Amino acid sequence: MNSSKEILFVAGARPNFIKIAPLLQAMKAYPRLSPYFVHTGQHYDEKLCHWIFEDLKLPSPDVNLDVGSGSHGEQTAKVMERLEKILLMRKPHLVVVVGDVNSTLAGSLTAVKLHIPVAHVEAGLRSGDRAMPEEINRIVTDSVSDYLFTHSKEADKNLLQEGIPKEKIIFVGNVMIDTLKQMLPKALEFPPLTDEHYGLVTLHRPSNVDQPKILKGIFSALAKISKFLPLYFPVHPRTALRLKHFNILPQEKGFHMIEPLSYLPFLGAMAKAKLVLTDSGGIQEETTVLSIPCLTLRKNSERMVTVSNGTNKIVGENPKKIVLAAKVALKFKKIGHSCPELWDGKASERIVQFIASKI
Repeated sequence: MNSSKEILFVAGARPNFIKIAPLLQAMKAYPRLSPYFVHTGQHYDEKLCHWIFEDLKLPSPDVNLDVGSGSHGEQTAKVMERLEKILLMRKPHLVVVVGDVNSTLAGSLTAVKLHIPVAHVEAGLRSGDRAMPEEINRIVTDSVSDYLFTHSKEADKNLLQEGIPKEKIIFVGNVMIDTLKQMLPKALEFPPLTDEHYGLVTLHRPSNVDQPKILKGIFSALAKISKFLPLYFPVHPRTALRLKHFNILPQEKGFHMIEPLSYLPFLGAMAKAKLVLTDSGGIQEETTVLSIPCLTLRKNSERMVTVSNGTNKIVGENPKKIVLAAKVALKFKKIGHSCPELWDGKASERIVQFIASKI
């Protein structure tokens, strides 16, 4: 008789895969736990997905739902419709969702409607901005999950304030940092982007790239910064389309728009940068651990522990504030404090150990 317990993982975007990878690795220590990996296909760029799987040595998904692009409602509905059939067939003992993308919301809702327990990795993050679709995904996913694995005590407080029972909240640390610590030696083997000091830029959030006035303002700031610090910008495919549509073509000698980088070379480039400017949530955390000054080009952040206990500063999209913040950040070798609690590379081990004790 097979006594293994199937744990079904749902992931659909590149940041999800960075969080899933150490969890699947940690599960190898528990033979009675059997992972089943569902790729929803939310991020469907074949080149970028191939890179992340290759870099992280992720196993091929057991199934790909191939939902592709679409509106938030359309994409969420497609995942739910196709995942429901998988769950009815597989009958897993637990569904694990990570992060805050549409696949996260769809996975948790589909499972809970079928009375399958749900575990949310990276629970409790809050920006306070419900205009962000990710914020809605976080709130709803946390409200229906049975096990809420948090990466900081601040996330614990957010959940308690929303009335989540204390016994559902498990503080484990940051799984993204598990991957970073494991992969950093390999990442540092990649050649630097340049032999001189440089800054690294990422920009992809709709609130920035879909609004021409905001996007042009941010690029005017980046152009000024590139005059005293060369900037390298691996351009996200979606951002590239917006730049072309809005006719934003920087001409500054120090501003280098380059092809997207896969996880390992990007991590290596980030670790060697003097400054990072981003609207990404995960990069706020990675720069904190790497002690790299980070300027977040947003009005808020769901990862405030990187501000209170890290290298991150929220600067919004005002061009003058961005340029001034860059000049200030470059005056300091390190602007961070101590690494956040339990960001030690062992969060995935704690999560899987907990799951094994409950399933």
